[in-house]
Amino acid sequence: MALRSNPTLRQLRLGAELRRMREQAGLGGSQLARALGINPAHVTQMESGKTGISVERLRTIAALCMCVNEPLIDALADIITDRDKGGWWEEYRGRLSQEFLEMAEMESRAYALSTYTMAFIPGLLQTTDYASAVFARGFPPLPQHEVDLRAAFRMHRQNVVRSGEIPYSAFIHEAALRMQFSGPKVQAEQLGGLIEDSERSTISLRVVLFDVDTLPVNQENFTYVEGRIPELDTVQMDSGLDSVLFDAPAHIAQFRSRLDRLDSAALSQEESREFIRSIKKDMESKYV
Repeated sequence: MALRSNPTLRQLRLGAELRRMREQAGLGGSQLARALGINPAHVTQMESGKTGISVERLRTIAALCMCVNEPLIDALADIITDRDKGGWWEEYRGRLSQEFLEMAEMESRAYALSTYTMAFIPGLLQTTDYASAVFARGFPPLPQHEVDLRAAFRMHRQNVVRSGEIPYSAFIHEAALRMQFSGPKVQAEQLGGLIEDSERSTISLRVVLFDVDTLPVNQENFTYVEGRIPELDTVQMDSGLDSVLFDAPAHIAQFRSRLDRLDSAALSQEESREFIRSIKKDMESKYV
């Protein structure tokens, strides 16, 4: 079987969980290979997501590693059986970077999503004009066709939460509500879109005010992606020029704590709606 040159996020996560399972059992890669009757290099390839495994081999590995977490084993088996199912984002492959595709893949496979943003409106709630303005502000500036491509991709991603199939919670700092990327008119329309989205039964939108004593978290933005079981949760965080993923148990626990702090600090959903309406009215007064 040929090795994968670009494993998907789910394939990488399966490999990472296999490695974690082996390490928790105190087994080295060579020890596991010997027990399976395979080359040690094959274990490395499985754990790096570069080669696939069957559900039967997964269960053999779990037994050898003394893993009795059946929900985890079943969830990993789902990843294996789901490996041939492509997604809508595949039509963008070769046109956008892997980072864009990975985010769409994570969102589409999520059981629930939570985000926190401080400098801009969450991508899953942006209007087309707002998204285009955000992409156009990059440096060096992107050509218009690239701005349009990225904005179209972002609008497609929004089907994940607009469909109502995946619960979505968005914590938005007041700074993001006031930050203008293309003038007050675009911002007012964006705020109107937020108000409409906040009325959907599967979308929770809550505002973190400037006058909160201290920031509940020290990151500008992150996305918490819930898996089928808590052990398969993932966090995506923007960091400078790239995107960073976290899946280690300690990191996941830390971000869960941050979400709890945001929950305590943010306005209620109804208070948030009213606050956004007040900012929208102020923005409208600047161009009417």
